[in-house]
Amino acid sequence: MDALPLYALKFDPILKDKVWGGTKLKTHFGKQTDLPNVGESWELSGVPGNISVVNNGPLVGRDLNSLLKEYPHEILGKRLYDMHGPVFPLLFKFIDAALDLSVQVHPADEYAQKHHDSFGKSEMWYIMQADDDADLIVDFKEEVSKENYEQAVANKELGDLLNFHKVKAGDSYFIEPGTIHAICGGVMVAEIQQTSDITYRVYDWDRPGTDGKMRELHTQEALDVLNFEAPNDQYLNYDKQANSSNSVCKSPYFDTRYLPLNEDKKHDLSDTDSFVVYMCVSGQATIELDGVCTALIKGQTAMVPAAATEIVIKTDGVELLEVRVP
Repeated sequence: MDALPLYALKFDPILKDKVWGGTKLKTHFGKQTDLPNVGESWELSGVPGNISVVNNGPLVGRDLNSLLKEYPHEILGKRLYDMHGPVFPLLFKFIDAALDLSVQVHPADEYAQKHHDSFGKSEMWYIMQADDDADLIVDFKEEVSKENYEQAVANKELGDLLNFHKVKAGDSYFIEPGTIHAICGGVMVAEIQQTSDITYRVYDWDRPGTDGKMRELHTQEALDVLNFEAPNDQYLNYDKQANSSNSVCKSPYFDTRYLPLNEDKKHDLSDTDSFVVYMCVSGQATIELDGVCTALIKGQTAMVPAAATEIVIKTDGVELLEVRVP
């Protein structure tokens, strides 16, 4: 087996047509597609049926799963490989909501493993752009009984129970499993989550999907996993110190930091037994690893393998989300 070529890997985006999707991923980020309503760009995915393919450097054309089988320790790190085997544990997306997404909830690991043989779905959002008066739904306004919730769903009055948050660029939220939530129209987010595609729809605004049929609701599954003991504070306060690594969200599944840089930065990764992913949310930069430079512009994502011990981020101005597994 040849040694893993060490450089920052970029991948072909996997674009998803959604009934609530829009055009910002094409107009803001230059994503090339003929899809009319692009709701999601899966930037880095190990979800079955949606495996990312490298689009730069000597590994171009290789898919993520084949690389994990050939170079598991070098890409994941020994610790993650020992935990999960050759499985990529996180999913990275950009999302453009032209219309409201369904009101939904995700399960935690135990329920997801039992019912879907899957990871659960903890996730976080970083707001990249928001139209005036745009909202997110995160949690109930106050603690609600299961009976009152069921009555509100039956009477199509669920909105009266939900907590709407006005948002702006730079806001960030951690969505724990069991939290009722929705991205509303006019919001574009970077989403970091466990590798899972499990969503339980509670309410879908009485609209048909892209095929003209009503999408399935998951009423009982949602009841099984919903946390009714709201409100919980899921808004993430974080520092934004220039040319520093600012902690945004540290969960058991991902450690996300915000890097606003206006100068070159040497980055020591020798104590990180994990891959590191960079999502570019503004500006542009070059990631230099082992003498190889990878350009990164707004709306692109790159992965630095766990075998890397040092990188240099070269920039005149960039905002990055840096993500690793703690």
